[in-house]
Amino acid sequence: MRSSAGAVGPMQFLPSTFKAYAHPVPPGGKNPPTPWDPVDAVHAAARLLCANGARNGKNLRRAIWHYNHSDAYVTQVLTIADRYAAAAPAPTGAAVKAVAFARAQLGTPYVWGGDGPAEGGFDCSGLTQAAYNAAGIPIPRVAQAQYDRGPRLPKGAQLASGDLLFFGTSPRDITHVSLYTGHGQTIDAPRPGAVVREGPANTDAPSFQGATRPAVPGGGVR
Repeated sequence: MRSSAGAVGPMQFLPSTFKAYAHPVPPGGKNPPTPWDPVDAVHAAARLLCANGARNGKNLRRAIWHYNHSDAYVTQVLTIADRYAAAAPAPTGAAVKAVAFARAQLGTPYVWGGDGPAEGGFDCSGLTQAAYNAAGIPIPRVAQAQYDRGPRLPKGAQLASGDLLFFGTSPRDITHVSLYTGHGQTIDAPRPGAVVREGPANTDAPSFQGATRPAVPGGGVR
């Protein structure tokens, strides 16, 4: 992806602008960072926006204008953001903590049966259990038990950041779980030889069996 103005990568950075916001290298990013890498590019874009007024949502219009000096572009971005905000349920405090924990593990090796860095890495359900333990919500250890625990979302329900997504050949044969992070993305520990990653949620795959939204036992939320 290269624009006529010389902007490159998924976030369309001019190389000189990217260089100003590329550090520190985010977990899961390239070293040295590159505007072509999605992790590097998204973190750099967030730093640019925060530096120009977006921190704590104070002046999003000004921040987006500094990203692309076009009032029409700013209006388009904010309109799309409003649509996302209206459609997606707000994540609970626990979900925010779980996603933050999982994101901090990006790049950690996959280890079968792994519960964390002390064991050299995570497997898929070890990562999701650790993420929700960090958020104060205990969930079972293996993917099938996490699916069975629920609470399950109705088919076709709008996903929220922090939801657990389950895959397998049937609801009684769950073989994989990932943590939804919003905007069609998920974090998971995929397979031996890989690392914890963030990528497409793949909820349109035939193997997708459904989602749950972990909560405090007794029905409360945090």
